[in-house]
Amino acid sequence: MRVIEHLNNSGKTAFSFEILPPLKGNSIHKVYHVIDKLREFDPKYINITSHHSEFIYKTLPDGHYQRVNIRKRPGSVAIASAIQNKYEITAVPHIICNGFSKDETEYALIDLNFLGVYDLLLLRGDIKTLDPHPDKDLYHTHATALQEQVNRFNKGIAVDGSVFEANETPFSYGMACYPEKHEEAPNMESDVYYAKKKVENGADYLVTQMFFDNEKYYAFVDRCRKEGITVPVIPGIKPIVFKDQLTVLPKVFRSDIPERLAAELRACKTDADAKEAGIEWCKAQCKDLIAHQAPSLHFYTFMATDSVYQVAKEVY
Repeated sequence: MRVIEHLNNSGKTAFSFEILPPLKGNSIHKVYHVIDKLREFDPKYINITSHHSEFIYKTLPDGHYQRVNIRKRPGSVAIASAIQNKYEITAVPHIICNGFSKDETEYALIDLNFLGVYDLLLLRGDIKTLDPHPDKDLYHTHATALQEQVNRFNKGIAVDGSVFEANETPFSYGMACYPEKHEEAPNMESDVYYAKKKVENGADYLVTQMFFDNEKYYAFVDRCRKEGITVPVIPGIKPIVFKDQLTVLPKVFRSDIPERLAAELRACKTDADAKEAGIEWCKAQCKDLIAHQAPSLHFYTFMATDSVYQVAKEVY
């Protein structure tokens, strides 16, 4: 079943989560361990993060530099297929611009279609590690351009313009949105404008960046509805697990920490204290979102699986 079908037919706030592929050379059993721990809460879908390429410059024997493309984690295609076949849970691999060429994206779409994985999350990727000199003919620089490639693929048009027999089952996808404004957006109006464009061009739903203040999510959804955006807007949730996240998360993700939570974290003497404070805040946050009939709670589990389990145990 497609993600959008789960969201429309669930009748209650769905449970879903995102996992990070293991470091290159490690076993997929680390992924299975996370899923096994959270499976009891009936996840409707599981997202698989794509780890982008990174570019380094290697010094050659003659003193020249060679630009080398490296990846530290396996791609999400094989992992999505493994999860979907092992657990019979809808898998949603991330397809990103950063570090992946248009041709590589097309190969991924071909493989996913062959493997029976038809749900995607389309993202730009981490802008802080973007290649400073991308070849605009080879790489997408914005998620909306990636979206257009997927739309054309669904119609049977390859990246080189050639025509092939369109897939019997087209890809369905969601895209990102930012209740506290994307760091490059000049204002919230601009953010909502591009969210609307994503939906008009085919996104079935939107998933938010993590946030800790539900009022900002509710205000963002209200603004979207006033602009005619009717698709589900899924809240992205992450419980705080370390003391230093009080400063790290606002810096890296531009997520505001409400003062009451900030005060609790400042009073924590250890990471264990911070983890407990994060769990309690997240429980209250999730209960409130469920009371407001959020379509799904989508948890970011990286380094937080135990906390997500404790939250889900109480709210589901």
